[in-house]
Amino acid sequence: MSEDDYDGEFIEIWQDNLDSFRLFKAMSTQWRTSMSGLIGLDYNCFPWVMKVNNILESETIFHDIQLMESQALKIIHKTK
Repeated sequence: MSEDDYDGEFIEIWQDNLDSFRLFKAMSTQWRTSMSGLIGLDYNCFPWVMKVNNILESETIFHDIQLMESQALKIIHKTK
C-alpha cells in the first residue's frame, strides 16, 4: 500500500503510544486464523518482534496491543 491508498485522513500518534503502534504494525503478519477468518494475534512471537524492533517490554504496551487487536477484529468481522 502507498499513501494514495488512503483517504487523506492522517492520524497523529502521540509519542507515548508510538512503541505500541510500531509493535502492532510489526505484528501485522502474525494473525492466527481459523475457518472463520482472523481470530487474534500470535502472542508467541511477541518477544522476538519486540526485540528486533528495539521495543522494551511493558505492561502498558501489552494492554495497548490487546486493545488495538480487539478493535481491529471488530472492524474485520463487521464487514463480513
